[in-house]
Amino acid sequence: MARFPKGYVKPTSSCPGCLAWGDFRGRLCHTCYMFSRGHDAAECTDCRRVQPLKWNYCRLCWCQARLSAKTADGRPSDEADVRERLAGVRHHQLFFVQMHYRRRRTPLARRKGGRRGAPRKPPPAPAWRPDPGWRQPPLFEQILRDFGRLDPADADLASPWLAWAKYLAHRFAEARGWGRNIRFAVNRGLAVVLTGHVEGDVIRHTEIFAPLRAWDLPVGHVVTVLEEMGIFEDDSEPSFERWLVGRLEGLAPGIRSEAEPWTRVLRDGGPRSLPRREGTVWLSLNQVRPALLEWSNRYHHLREVTRDDVLTYVKTLHGHQRHDQLVALRSLFTWAKRHGLVFRNPISRIKVGQNEYSVLQPLLPEQVESSVAAATTPAARLVLALAAVHAARVAQIATLTLNDVDLGNRRLTIAGRARPLDDLTLKLLTDWLDHRRRRWPSTANLYLLINNQTANTTSRASNHWISAPMRGQDATLERLRVDRQLEEAMVHGPDPLHLAEVFGLDEKTAMRYADSARALLEQVAETAPETPLPGRRPPDIEPPNSRAPSNHT
Repeated sequence: MARFPKGYVKPTSSCPGCLAWGDFRGRLCHTCYMFSRGHDAAECTDCRRVQPLKWNYCRLCWCQARLSAKTADGRPSDEADVRERLAGVRHHQLFFVQMHYRRRRTPLARRKGGRRGAPRKPPPAPAWRPDPGWRQPPLFEQILRDFGRLDPADADLASPWLAWAKYLAHRFAEARGWGRNIRFAVNRGLAVVLTGHVEGDVIRHTEIFAPLRAWDLPVGHVVTVLEEMGIFEDDSEPSFERWLVGRLEGLAPGIRSEAEPWTRVLRDGGPRSLPRREGTVWLSLNQVRPALLEWSNRYHHLREVTRDDVLTYVKTLHGHQRHDQLVALRSLFTWAKRHGLVFRNPISRIKVGQNEYSVLQPLLPEQVESSVAAATTPAARLVLALAAVHAARVAQIATLTLNDVDLGNRRLTIAGRARPLDDLTLKLLTDWLDHRRRRWPSTANLYLLINNQTANTTSRASNHWISAPMRGQDATLERLRVDRQLEEAMVHGPDPLHLAEVFGLDEKTAMRYADSARALLEQVAETAPETPLPGRRPPDIEPPNSRAPSNHT
């Protein structure tokens, strides 16, 4: 099937096989695609089109003959009646995709036990790693194979390696809640990549990624089974390496050779330094890059940079930009001095200065109401409540598991701290759990928030997906979290110890919130002494139609 770029939405079109109109992912609709897999293309006897044929007739002629037989007899037609009417097809009734055979659907025969339809296929028999026995060692190293040239219809279904892989895939499907379509696609992908596999061969990521994507098969699930078998090698280039090459482009060769190992030490750690998070490494290199680009126009190595060069460059910076770039440059030159790459640290004794924080401002009611209106799904409403009521960060929300929820005792554990569940959060949490149970009844993912991508895995949802509904709003999840902590400081008094105990804040962060609350309270007291303390009730996140009617008249 045709493969479209990531993010591309295929428009509604007509299938070239059956001329059906509708939405489908590939070049053909699903039924025509499955029909073409088992039949060769030639000229149709009736319509004279070159299409996959079954007994010299294309699928469109078969559909018209079936419709004619059903209309004439007024009952479901069998294959003999349809074959008799194939020669009499003189026109075609067009239809929509997957809607041509739905009128007066034939009821399925009820089997013994009350279940309809065909009996379920039995699970695969237990299988283990095939016995290699005696084999001739290879004379040369294994060369890259082109799986794209293999037709899935020619796969070796009798391979003992495939039997072992199907058994492992069945165990993963039972443990992780894979659906029927995913199981079928995984077995098909395993049949392709394990055709011709022998003991000692290794299946590489670069060999199977493009072919499996071209056949619209789940690469990640297939790789999970191959890793369990111990025959997979991930030789793909990490995204960090591609990013690093792009960020170092344009620097002088000498400066580049000195900045690259510093970046790798930040990421991987060293004998006397701990590894940083990848986001911190990205930020550090992005902060020093403008200065290194400017110095690359005049110098070849970092040892040529003087204190005057640093001071001249720093004079063009202000505020957070000056603070962040000076901290990153200090880290770079300190590492270079320790490893003997520079004779003298040019940034020593240049004061970075204290970061003067401004007074935090509370959100306006209309800003909060706009974010509440944007939360239209059960997951979005729950996330909004966790940020606005419990001051939870996006990463903390993403790592919540089902074990952190105690509905019986009305407790919720966020970042290791147990918090009581208020009525609003309890209702939204119950709504989400009911939606999750209906939408993904067989999932084995223990994280509280899941989506279509993570329901069939054991990984957590991304921060990007969690914060997506509030993106573009004035009251984002981060601002709602800050506003909740500021409100706590204004209502219960600007006490840093109270904030640190309630939200688990750091000492300096709690003091910053207390200072902002104190400044806001003093401002309110000066402008309107009779005005009560500014406090706001929790936002009404419930959908309008879900509220119970009031008993008051």
